[in-house]
Amino acid sequence: MNVEAIEVSIVIPLFNEAENIEPLAMEITKTMDEHPWSWECLWIDDGSTDQSLSILRKISDADKRHRYLSFEQNCGQSAAFHAGFKAVNGFIIATIDGDRQNDPADLPNLIHMVQSGKADMANGYRLIRHDNLIRKLSSRIANSFRSLVTGRTVRDVGCSTRVFRRDCTAYLPKFSGMHRFLPTLVSMEGFKLSEVPVNHRPRVSGKSKYNIKNRLWVGLVDSFGVLWLKKRAFHYTIRSKSNLTIS
Repeated sequence: MNVEAIEVSIVIPLFNEAENIEPLAMEITKTMDEHPWSWECLWIDDGSTDQSLSILRKISDADKRHRYLSFEQNCGQSAAFHAGFKAVNGFIIATIDGDRQNDPADLPNLIHMVQSGKADMANGYRLIRHDNLIRKLSSRIANSFRSLVTGRTVRDVGCSTRVFRRDCTAYLPKFSGMHRFLPTLVSMEGFKLSEVPVNHRPRVSGKSKYNIKNRLWVGLVDSFGVLWLKKRAFHYTIRSKSNLTIS
């Protein structure tokens, strides 16, 4: 695989999703091979204690376009995304979750939006959700509260189906919960956002890792930290410079 020629990198964080990895990998390969883009899929094993890592090794051996990183211990979805964003080779990054509730068939439409310049970040939103009542209610409260505190960016910040230019990730702050605020953090850097309805599927294998304690309350508290970042953010434009390299 010529890493210099890769156009699209898909980043998938997962924790104990052994039953879902192979079916999802097959879906991704089928979907992406129907389009002309060169691509890779980077799986981030967030310290799984089941057979996830051995399955990822098997898939990677069979198809080098599927790569993986494996954490020594569980660090959370934000850390997994951050590590993935740093390790990919593509000019465009796509993300979905590893539980198969996000549909890979939605990615090409979002990729086209970013490639065409219509958006720097194209966000999916789940028009019809297939979750239990507690998860739906928690998500609705969290979405509404984040919009109230940090300002409205997209309607469904909890949806991991996203596609964006790689440079959108250049200055992301490192904190647990960062993934819940990606549209806000990217918007703060002046990038153009768009949103599109996407398919959401019921979980058919494995167990959900989310509950009110680790999803709702933490997210509400984090909103005030992101508000502080937003209020204290600054921007500047270089008027001229001498023969210097500025990174």
